[in-house]
Amino acid sequence: MNISTKTDGNKHIIKIHGRFDFNVQNEFRKAYEQAEKSSFFVIDFMAADYMDSSALGMLLLLRDYAGGDNARMELINCKAEISNILEISNFQKLFRIS
Repeated sequence: MNISTKTDGNKHIIKIHGRFDFNVQNEFRKAYEQAEKSSFFVIDFMAADYMDSSALGMLLLLRDYAGGDNARMELINCKAEISNILEISNFQKLFRIS
């Protein structure tokens, strides 16, 4: 399992393990669709070691699910390689990244 979830009140934490790529698309979608759309979504990259362009698309789909410009989301614990991908893609304009 590459995706694990935890809900704490209105906070829905999705933790990525290993590779965040097309192979986990369905698992990732199921992870956020089990939460209310109004939830505060936290994507934890602490255990992630790889991310590709399909993962960027999955994050955008989650953002749309969570309310688009009004989405309450944060990407946390990004390692240098993942931070660089997010920065090159200008995702800091769409997500809070810490």
